[in-house]
Amino acid sequence: MGNIFLEEKFGLSGRVAVVIGGGGTLGSSMGLGLAKAGANVVISDFNYEAAQKAANCIKENSGQDTLAIQTDITDSKSVEEMKEKVLDRYDKIDILVNSAGISGHIPAEEMSDEEWDRVIRVNLTGMFFCCRAVGKEMIRNKKGSIINIASMSATIVNKGSNNVHYCSSKGGVVMLSKALAEQWAKYNIRVNIISPGYMRTSLSIKALEDPELKNYLKSKIPLKRAGNPEELMGLAIFLASDASSYITGANILIDGGYTIL
Repeated sequence: MGNIFLEEKFGLSGRVAVVIGGGGTLGSSMGLGLAKAGANVVISDFNYEAAQKAANCIKENSGQDTLAIQTDITDSKSVEEMKEKVLDRYDKIDILVNSAGISGHIPAEEMSDEEWDRVIRVNLTGMFFCCRAVGKEMIRNKKGSIINIASMSATIVNKGSNNVHYCSSKGGVVMLSKALAEQWAKYNIRVNIISPGYMRTSLSIKALEDPELKNYLKSKIPLKRAGNPEELMGLAIFLASDASSYITGANILIDGGYTIL
């Protein structure tokens, strides 16, 4: 009985999930989780080699059908082409995970127009392009779950990080998601946000091994460590599945308690 309940509530069998930025550490981890729950997974990334590698890994470890697509999310035409390729293969999109993101560390007074635009274009505008394109398809089908990856930096400022454009973009992600959740609820489309804290990724692992940063994190994070990518799996499955059918517009922090202090 227990397994039947879990399958009914948390199972994603027969569903199609698109993971934007799925070639990255966090995106590929969430993609694997969705596949292990039964979904067919499309990995979309600007870096096609990374997308193909992630898709192959997910297929090998889950047995689910996967597809890798190169996409420039800052180009709305590229996003539309990605959507059409998914529909050609699967005829629908049930789940969208927007995990693409970039950052930078430049004092605000020294930041160029180009640097500001670079981060906002990927983290916020590109996410909107993906939500708009896939949202139209979900509206047609009268159902869907969108999971947008923001950051604890949408809630707090990273002291000394000089990343005003990153914090601003992630704050925008939260409000974009809440606005879409309100607008699309009538279509049975849920839009939620995952806001990670310090996570071990291919880009951050070297910095996280620095003794000074390790000590800082131990003093600031109640759980005394950075998060691991696989710790996003359960939350992604939950928000994508019927187990969260009454949750929309929520911003869920997964930061080891960093923001409660």
